[in-house]
Amino acid sequence: MKKGIILVSCLIIGLNLFGCATQPDRTEKLRDLEFTVLDKDDIPDSFMEEIAERVEKGFKLTFEDQGYLYIAEGYGKQETSGYSIEVAEIYETENAIYVQTDLIGPSNDEEIVESPTYPYIVLKTESIDKNVVFR
Repeated sequence: MKKGIILVSCLIIGLNLFGCATQPDRTEKLRDLEFTVLDKDDIPDSFMEEIAERVEKGFKLTFEDQGYLYIAEGYGKQETSGYSIEVAEIYETENAIYVQTDLIGPSNDEEIVESPTYPYIVLKTESIDKNVVFR
């Protein structure tokens, strides 16, 4: 009975060690992606329509057109003006493109208008046949 328990324990430990050692890290950054932040007028019309439908609640969208990938993130309704969005990172891994943006609130010295705003950002980069993961 003791030998059986020891044998099963060794098997479980061995399988766990073997399984962990053979898994490649598919989320390791291969390279940072070059991108452009687009003005509203430079966003393709059909993508802009999609953004407009979702702008009030916030969104995470992608769109491909003519060899380019457009990545958009909206933060929904904000009660005042003065918000901006920073691109923290955008990079490619073996299996995906990772994007992180951050909403930055109004600074203390900025004049704030008490009117709703809907901050969003649209990035344009090369088209890559991988899923986009928003962080």
